[in-house]
Amino acid sequence: MDTQPNEQTSRLIRLPEVKALTGLGKSTIYELQGIGDFPQSVSISARCVGWVREEVNAWILSRIERRKAIR
Repeated sequence: MDTQPNEQTSRLIRLPEVKALTGLGKSTIYELQGIGDFPQSVSISARCVGWVREEVNAWILSRIERRKAIR
């Protein structure tokens, strides 16, 4: 059984990568998350969280689709 991660498996990403992918700042990410308009973070340890990369990518695509619907 192959236990090595690959591009098809879920991957947790930390805040700097979430910020880079979305162009959002830390406060905006947590604000959107608080109102249910951004993927929820996953607790990695007592003081560490991450986000599921696929969920963040899906959120980005949903914003693009929303833009297309407005036009």
